[in-house]
Amino acid sequence: MSEARAPVRIERDGDVAVVVLDNPPLNLFTPAVFTALDTAVRELVALTDPGRDDRARAVLFEARGKVVSAGVDVTFFRDIAEGPDPVARGGELWAQLLRVGQAIEDLPVPTVFAAHGLALTVAFEISLCCDILLAAEKASFGLVEIVVGLTPSIGGPQRLAERAGPARARELVFSGQRYPAAVLERWNVVNRVLPDEGFAEAARAYAHQVAAGPTLAHAATKRLVATSVRDGARAADVLVPEVSGALFATADLRGAVASFLSDGPGKATFSGR
Repeated sequence: MSEARAPVRIERDGDVAVVVLDNPPLNLFTPAVFTALDTAVRELVALTDPGRDDRARAVLFEARGKVVSAGVDVTFFRDIAEGPDPVARGGELWAQLLRVGQAIEDLPVPTVFAAHGLALTVAFEISLCCDILLAAEKASFGLVEIVVGLTPSIGGPQRLAERAGPARARELVFSGQRYPAAVLERWNVVNRVLPDEGFAEAARAYAHQVAAGPTLAHAATKRLVATSVRDGARAADVLVPEVSGALFATADLRGAVASFLSDGPGKATFSGR
């Protein structure tokens, strides 16, 4: 399959690596799409490596078509359930996909998910692995795995609990309902709801805005927040001298301080170094 036709592929837009889900008509996740997603995330790890001269300084996830994704091709689940050793095969599937989600979380640059329409199951779970979830007014979300007797297993329940609290996470998963973007914004699951008109352009602009910032400082922020969520604020405090102290050796900090002193605040530009 050529890169241009891959159901999940990466396109570069300056300093932003854009991950495109493009499996018409409904962007269903199939074995081929899961494989393409795995490949794309491995590529992201390489593209965002701080040692690269052409590194991507932010990542944007977006989808083509009317919906973000209508979920998983259920025949895939049938084949596992009715095939040999379904417990082992099911466990292997979830372990692989959890590694993909964790790799997205661990990228050393800001990650933005742009949901322009319906985002079910895997797509919703991937969005929860991103730093920022932007949604169009008409977007809606659902973890609807109960319809086939599953629980979301790519990290969705636990990441919903991080964002919205355990009671809301249980409610959303137990109900199997679709929730509008405005509701999930109130629950702190969606970061921002943006107008439908011009949504794609606004999401790109946001990704470029964070890409233009001090990339190494953003990486430090991500590490401190992740540590605090997992292990508590005091555990994050322990890391501060290491991760924040290292920023004094960056070109971005030195240049921004010089700019502040000579030209005032807000006029510095950053190279990500």
